[in-house]
Amino acid sequence: MSSEKILVIGGAGYVGSHFVRYALHEGLEVSVADNLSTGHRSALRGTAFFQFDLTGSDALLQHLSRNRYAAIFHFAASCLVGESVEKPDLYYRNNLIAAYNMLEAMRATNHDRVIFSSTCAVYGAPQRLPLTEDHPKQPISPYGRTKLAIEWMLEDYHRAYEIRSASLRYFNAAGCEPQDGLGEDHRPETHLIPNVVRYALRLTNDLVIFGDDYPTPDGTCIRDYIHVTDLAEAHIKAMAKMDHNPLIRMNLGTGAGLSNLEIVSAVSRVSGVKLSPKMGPRRPGDPPELVADPSLAFRELDWKPSRSNIEEIVRQALQWFSEHPSGYPD
Repeated sequence: MSSEKILVIGGAGYVGSHFVRYALHEGLEVSVADNLSTGHRSALRGTAFFQFDLTGSDALLQHLSRNRYAAIFHFAASCLVGESVEKPDLYYRNNLIAAYNMLEAMRATNHDRVIFSSTCAVYGAPQRLPLTEDHPKQPISPYGRTKLAIEWMLEDYHRAYEIRSASLRYFNAAGCEPQDGLGEDHRPETHLIPNVVRYALRLTNDLVIFGDDYPTPDGTCIRDYIHVTDLAEAHIKAMAKMDHNPLIRMNLGTGAGLSNLEIVSAVSRVSGVKLSPKMGPRRPGDPPELVADPSLAFRELDWKPSRSNIEEIVRQALQWFSEHPSGYPD
């Protein structure tokens, strides 16, 4: 695998940049494509970089016509659940149309392997927990709907054009690699852990928990937090698995959930700072609880998350934001 060349679309974003770091450590030759609308040029590490947008040009088609890749990793997407409810047009353009353009460019240039960042949002409100891959798919946000539509598109392109794909359904990506200068920097930031950490470091004045009346033990949402480098490792293993399985669909999570208030307690415990969040209304599109059954990935990929301890995730975030209080410089 060490001699293989891969293209990472969205490689300047949070999960994408951490994947690039891991792939380079694994000896892969990495090229990154990103439109830098939400990614950061300073998150790139030792790669060839190409700036273009999948939604409005044939730049990817031209690029793939001139370059040959063993696989394409697709991390580029709009990914804010609440925003997708308010601006569904943005999500259908940036997610669905961009993925269609990517697949058409792949088909035209005989590229036949793609590893796709999907999401647990394809399941919607759980009918049973933990979530298995055969759970009904009833997404409750445009974000989840676009991701599910892309999974359907990948299945159809496999049947018609023999394009192999792995759709990896992330639960809550968390953590970072501060020793390499990589962190989590979304603008706006909607993820809980970085917001709690920034509040503990007094980089923000308020901390709001969205909803305390859910049917959970403490009334706040429960999520399954998985380290981005554990996600990266699973992507590499999925790429290798595609030799034997041309259509992979699986959950990537830990199998254990933590509530919003448990995250606040973990940050308080690790930072030594007493935290008093405010309680706000529920956020549109948020199910009460999302916890993975990751046993299929454990079995099929010979993979288990080894970095997803919440205290270590919090320590990493505290270090990165202490060293980068304003996030990335670009």
